[in-house]
Amino acid sequence: MAFCNSCGAAIEANVKFCPSCGKPVAAVPTGLPPAPPAKPGGANLIKIILIVVAVLVGLGVIGTAFTVYVGYKIARASHIHQQGDKVKVETPFGTVETNQDPQELARRMGVDVYPGATPVGSGGVVSAMGGMKTIGANFETDDPPAKVAEFYKARFPNAQVTEGAGDRYSIVSSGERGMTTISITSIGAKTHISMAVIGRGSSDR
Repeated sequence: MAFCNSCGAAIEANVKFCPSCGKPVAAVPTGLPPAPPAKPGGANLIKIILIVVAVLVGLGVIGTAFTVYVGYKIARASHIHQQGDKVKVETPFGTVETNQDPQELARRMGVDVYPGATPVGSGGVVSAMGGMKTIGANFETDDPPAKVAEFYKARFPNAQVTEGAGDRYSIVSSGERGMTTISITSIGAKTHISMAVIGRGSSDR
């Protein structure tokens, strides 16, 4: 059995004209009619792709513009106050104060400074963001980390104590002032003591 290569109708062998469409045909000796010609759809697919790309690019431009606008508004609403070495940054989200007296901050935290320990760096930090206040201060001493850890474990008997490799200790305690963390680390010949209290404004007592 052969088929017309114009309309696909079945035709007898050696027939020169298709009895269905009347067009001259060259018989195609196959068991199936020829596949219909492909419909032109590539142009539509390209249009869809271009539209999707344009939408994504437009969203990216809008997102970038919004981010720049928000950053500009935050920058306009932020203020920096400096008095000597002390710096206070006020933002719409809260305040950050640097170069504070570590001894005073330790008192506000309710944490005893290790005997003989001296402040590290330019001072402590007070941060108030979203109703949460964080006070932090750093000290160092010549005594070994184990001895420093025993000092603070005695003052926080109910604290969770974690001992790590390399003479590292972490002491975490919860109380009325908030969560108190004390990190003790050996750095060179010194023992570094980093203390912080995180609470809802109660750490100023």
